[in-house]
Amino acid sequence: MKSAVMKLVWLLISLVAAVSIAIVTGLFNPAEKVNALWLITAAACFYVITYRFYASFLAAKVLSLDPGLLTPAHNLKDGVDYHPTNRWVLFGHHFAAIAGAGPLIGPMLAAQFGYLPGFLWILIGAALGGAVHDMVILAASVRRQGRSLAQIAKDETGPVGGLAASFAIIFIITVALAGLGLAVVNALTNSPWGTFTIAITIPIALFMGLYLYRIRPGRVGEVSAIGFVLLLAAVVVGRFIPGSFLEPLFNLTKNQLVASIALYGFIASVLPVWLLLCPRDYLSTYMKIGTVMLLAVGVVFIAPVLQMPAVTRFVHGGGPVIPGRLFPFMFITIACGAISGFHALISSGTTPKMIMSERDIPAIGFGAMLAEGFVAMMALIAATVLIPGDYFAINSTLSSDALAALGFPVGRVAELSALVGTNVAGRPGGAVSLAVGMASILSGIPGMKNLMAYWYNFALMFEALFILTTVDTGTRVARFLLQELGSHVYAPLGRQRWMPGIIATSLLVVAAWAYLIHSGSISTIWPMFGVSNQLLSAIAFGVGTTVIIKSGKAKYAWTTFIPMVFMFTTTLTASYELIGIFRDKAAKAANGAEAFNFTADAFLVFLMAALAVISLADMLHTWYGYLSSTRKTSTGQAL
Repeated sequence: MKSAVMKLVWLLISLVAAVSIAIVTGLFNPAEKVNALWLITAAACFYVITYRFYASFLAAKVLSLDPGLLTPAHNLKDGVDYHPTNRWVLFGHHFAAIAGAGPLIGPMLAAQFGYLPGFLWILIGAALGGAVHDMVILAASVRRQGRSLAQIAKDETGPVGGLAASFAIIFIITVALAGLGLAVVNALTNSPWGTFTIAITIPIALFMGLYLYRIRPGRVGEVSAIGFVLLLAAVVVGRFIPGSFLEPLFNLTKNQLVASIALYGFIASVLPVWLLLCPRDYLSTYMKIGTVMLLAVGVVFIAPVLQMPAVTRFVHGGGPVIPGRLFPFMFITIACGAISGFHALISSGTTPKMIMSERDIPAIGFGAMLAEGFVAMMALIAATVLIPGDYFAINSTLSSDALAALGFPVGRVAELSALVGTNVAGRPGGAVSLAVGMASILSGIPGMKNLMAYWYNFALMFEALFILTTVDTGTRVARFLLQELGSHVYAPLGRQRWMPGIIATSLLVVAAWAYLIHSGSISTIWPMFGVSNQLLSAIAFGVGTTVIIKSGKAKYAWTTFIPMVFMFTTTLTASYELIGIFRDKAAKAANGAEAFNFTADAFLVFLMAALAVISLADMLHTWYGYLSSTRKTSTGQAL
């Protein structure tokens, strides 16, 4: 009886998903505008189905997860990087680390192509690509004592591909951190309210870490409630910072913010994970999930109609937000909202060193990616409920007349600026338009109409908090990679507890991404971030395919091989086109310094693509050897 009821429940969920997708894609009532509610029901139902069935298939058949095996968190426990962590606290850390700017900013920028392309890619890419990517790499790292993606690539494919992958990952993570950091800088420049709120989260997180591991060990519920109350208090108190004697401390310029974020990234990457990284990520994760759920409630209450067309004229290129055509630029722009190579660094970086049992791998690896996909869908809704002219006015520096000439007249930008208390026009990067869209939806909830300024600054904090959690985790992961590589030159660098090595490698990583933020803009760094991020996902899919083949389960290799082919095709095409765009900009540059920056950007994209191709060639050679039985599988390296 129970089995029959469950089958009926899953059948109903499947029908709701099918109807919702049909309405959003225009199969039903194509002449009518689409209500945002249908995007929510489509994503929620589709993701629940894939988690229930596809994640279970991967866990049982492809990865053969065994809760009885000891994880690296127990075997190598050191209280600094290896530390057994409560499943929900670790879910919080992992989700916060992977869900940085990508699922928020990417869909917002990609909305220039219309709502339909982004909807389909977030829906399908997150469930059948991104979640598989994260779960497979997490399982592979857990089975290999928490080794990094670069080290796994070297062990599984050989020294050539492993070395190429290592250098590719170093370049890629540097560009990725620069892209994420720039979004924070653009959002918080000359915004004392937002900057104060973000700054206060650091001492709050330190207190939570001490409370959870020293004062009241294991009291997760208590520390969660305390952190939540303190976070809300920080938002409310921040309202009084502008105009007070504290304003000069928090009203920072771009360069001051770059320096502040760099200092934070360095400190956070050196401190023990339990003291700042985990509690801050845990706090921000559940705040983010709560905010997304509240945003969904707002959508339910006001049932907004999507204002952006299903597809805009910019699918053929020439858009004011992102250069290039729908293919391949939409895919690299959405990035983390569907598939993200950066996730592989977290899944083989901090998370496998803290996971308590292999039983937790599906929830943390697959489940966190689906949660991120839902966040990306909410960001897409926040972008597309804005009047298109207002969306472009915020996300570009074009004048109202220029936008009207493109067919997108500006509507309520002046009114929106007055409501949130700051001028929102001409602030590209996606963070400001996302905050405006979220505030517009949340202020539509009964009783919230007069709180739009608070919602706007809360949304800015919401974005910046998560981006910074990715920055601190990413810097730590890059430090692991540099130490691994450096140990071949100077052996002490390979010792994880050697403080001079930790400090030196952290400083190198921070200096590299801080320089890129200082010298770049969103129109150059974000496409580079997208290309580098997706190239890394293609490499990670290849490593996952190698691991599956070597485990004797080649018949299941399609789970990672098909997404790998798509990602290599998309990102190498994007790399080629982006190199051409940068070279053209260098030729038209106003001065030598600008020309040098564009030329350096083009070379960096070429270098990342070349390293990815070398890794791919080595993986193909490895697969041929194992599948043709000319190479013997090493069971010690297989899952």
